[in-house]
Amino acid sequence: MRLVLFQPEIAQNAGAATRAAACFDAGLDIIEPCGFPIGAKSYARVAMDYGHITPPSVHASWTAFENSAVRQAGRLVLLTTKADMDLWDWPFAETDLIMLGQESAGVPDHVHAACDARVRIPISANTRSLNMAMAGAIALAAARRALKVPPPSAA
Repeated sequence: MRLVLFQPEIAQNAGAATRAAACFDAGLDIIEPCGFPIGAKSYARVAMDYGHITPPSVHASWTAFENSAVRQAGRLVLLTTKADMDLWDWPFAETDLIMLGQESAGVPDHVHAACDARVRIPISANTRSLNMAMAGAIALAAARRALKVPPPSAA
């Protein structure tokens, strides 16, 4: 299971997603360009030392990610408010790649079309969307639950 961030714009959100990936034993991919340098203090402050537990694989572009071994190894599942299927109904596999779009714009149409599936987290009709890192954490927790992955053992 991997979390994929498509051109994240806010360093603190990417840092929080890094922590979520580490806590749920998931890999992490970041597709550039980002709205911040990967080494930004604001990213590191939120990621804390979790970035060492789950260091992100950084892809220079969408094309670089599409051609990567990571992308070829699993289904790309886009979290989007435009999906018809709820996250709870998706039949997760251990090799799934859960993609989150930009905070302000999601993903462009060509990326949307390249995904193997599109799922949404059902939220109140009075709201628009969840924070990107929070959505990623919810999706990772849902995937682990669906796959019946046991909790990591304490070291």
